[in-house]
Amino acid sequence: MSEAESRPTLEAVAARAGVSRATVSRVVNGGDGVREPLAARVREAVEELGYVPNQAARSLVTKRHDAVAVVIAEPEARVFADPFFALQLRGISKELTAHDNQLVLLLTEGRADHTRVARYLAGGHVDGALVFSLHLDDPLPGLIRNAGVPTVFGGRPDWSDGVPGPVYVDSDNRGGAREAVRHLVGLGRTRIAHITGALDQTSAVDRLDGYRDVVGDADPRFVVESDFTPGGGERAMRELLDRCPDVDAVFAANDLTALGALRVLRESGRRVPDDVAVIGFDDVLPVAEQTDPPLTTVRQDIEEMGRLMARLLLDGRADRPHRSGGRGASDGGRGSDGGGQQGADATASGVILPTMLIRRASA
Repeated sequence: MSEAESRPTLEAVAARAGVSRATVSRVVNGGDGVREPLAARVREAVEELGYVPNQAARSLVTKRHDAVAVVIAEPEARVFADPFFALQLRGISKELTAHDNQLVLLLTEGRADHTRVARYLAGGHVDGALVFSLHLDDPLPGLIRNAGVPTVFGGRPDWSDGVPGPVYVDSDNRGGAREAVRHLVGLGRTRIAHITGALDQTSAVDRLDGYRDVVGDADPRFVVESDFTPGGGERAMRELLDRCPDVDAVFAANDLTALGALRVLRESGRRVPDDVAVIGFDDVLPVAEQTDPPLTTVRQDIEEMGRLMARLLLDGRADRPHRSGGRGASDGGRGSDGGGQQGADATASGVILPTMLIRRASA
């Protein structure tokens, strides 16, 4: 006998409970209209027989799939190499699992993948989407809006087509950057450089703005663009030393960038923090605590960001786009925090989580 033939059927549950097949179907698939005594008998029979409801049939009744798409707008190599994504996925997974929802991971390498992801979302396979690591020219928001899927974004959007703002979760990138650079100023550093992240992402732009809030009209040679990776940090640090060999402090856009910068400083004979102080951003512990010296950095609660994204979606507070083809715009208005943690700054469409400077040996 095959496994399918040996599985308990609706008919078997109905016979055990002494009710009709239709009654069993309504109970196990989440329908209404069954009196509690009968529903209790059905649930008892389901337990005794080990019956597993057919998900397709259940979806027809409930109009839900108990599945959420997590869309990361980065190539596979980047996602699995950067611990930031692992932490955010862990927060998302914990929240979805707690509500008996399945996580469906979708990655994008290029335009063909954008079309594939949009087609999957429009196909009615999931109840919503969590989307993060978007780039400013990314077509995904428009494609997702066309798919009509409730969506929560990770990171502050920066779109300007007049469509009401999407729901998002982000950290106080600008405020965290200000605190980092103020700390360097407080240490007496006067030639403070910034290695940026990818400037087609709002997190990198916000951290650059925070740096400029403190240093004002600094020499533009002290700002070098990078891409949030260790290799990018190495390249940027070499360029920075060529431009400004007397630099005495570096604020790096994230911990991986700082890791690359530390390698180059060590190779060049600079002592950290004696000659050059270094601060990162994220506080990804496998990186920040194991650098040499341990990294002073700005902590953002990455796992909590993922958890809040999932909670907003499951609570029905996600952006529910119309099939208009437009992209959302951040409006920055004040409103409910959508269930965010204490200390979070809420806007009408998003939650901004606080950051904190964690002081270690590098600055």
